[in-house]
Amino acid sequence: MESEVLEKATVETDFLPLNGTDHIEFYVGNAKQSAYYYQSAWGYKLVAYAGPETGVRDRASYVLEQEKIRLVLTTAIDPSTEIAQHHLTHGDGVKFLSIWVDDATKSFEETVKRGAKPFMEPTRFEDENGYVIISGIHTYGETVHKFVERKNYNGPFLPGYKKPAFAMDVKPVGLRYVDHCVGNVELGKMNEWVRFYEDVMGFKLLLTFDDKDISTEYSALMSKVVSNGNGYIKFPINEPAEGKKKSQIEEYIEFYKGAGVQHIAIEVHNITETVGELRNRGIEFLYVPETYYDDVLDRVGEIEENLEDLKRQNILVDRDESGYLLQIFTKPVEDRPTVFFEIIQRKGAQSFGKGNFKALFESIEREQAVRGNL
Repeated sequence: MESEVLEKATVETDFLPLNGTDHIEFYVGNAKQSAYYYQSAWGYKLVAYAGPETGVRDRASYVLEQEKIRLVLTTAIDPSTEIAQHHLTHGDGVKFLSIWVDDATKSFEETVKRGAKPFMEPTRFEDENGYVIISGIHTYGETVHKFVERKNYNGPFLPGYKKPAFAMDVKPVGLRYVDHCVGNVELGKMNEWVRFYEDVMGFKLLLTFDDKDISTEYSALMSKVVSNGNGYIKFPINEPAEGKKKSQIEEYIEFYKGAGVQHIAIEVHNITETVGELRNRGIEFLYVPETYYDDVLDRVGEIEENLEDLKRQNILVDRDESGYLLQIFTKPVEDRPTVFFEIIQRKGAQSFGKGNFKALFESIEREQAVRGNL
């Protein structure tokens, strides 16, 4: 069942104050071509680069920004590196969910003493633009949380990165900031990782969805949402549940070869305009039958948007006691059926679209069936 708690999570003493998402780093097969995709299709601006031309010998990294969102795309140049092995195993996927903090040393010490497995001791990096301190801890699968302290740095991204020699002209599509990042974990592991976020990082349980909330005729999943004290960071954690056929979580874990980041939800200014522009640029979205719209207003009540505009773009609507939201999901953005994006616009709602779950997961199942993975 869905828990009664929808308000922003609070903690009496926030031992791990977080300012928001600093950046999300993908390990990819060809960062140059991936950067072109995110610039031309998604409207991100190339703001920094590191690679052989800047003295980095084993990798190339492209830093892309749109409003408060920062993506880093990294590819291995040396096939013997961990980056190359990560991509061989997982395909294109998220390696670092990096969090902006005021004190990376304290963040590391507080989480490690509560049981986090260290990834990176607090380390100072500097150049002519100042210095940053970065630390890191392991989380589910091979995903890592870096803590980034950048109050004494004013360069384009981090020391070692330079402004690009050339950046193509781009037109933003209205992406604002990361709303939440969803992790898929193995059967029986959801509660373990929820406890990790509660005990190690001081997060609070925000919502719970069981297999009655998230199920279709063929498959089901379980999900719990954890949030930090100020609500800036929200991590839903999914695991598969028993069903007649293979769930989307099982498909992800099979093709990603383990737990990892399933999707990134991005808040937008105007969802109809953003989705329309993304479609024009070739982005594919999941399809929900038009019958969804026959009674949607009876379920969610009055909304500001024109229903025909939403129907034309296949955008879904849901409501909670705080307001309503609009959302749509892309198809996977690489050849393995793993990582995808959610476009979301909140009109007061703090929830995650429970009323749309059945329609969305039936849509995902149709795609699974086409791939031969249901």
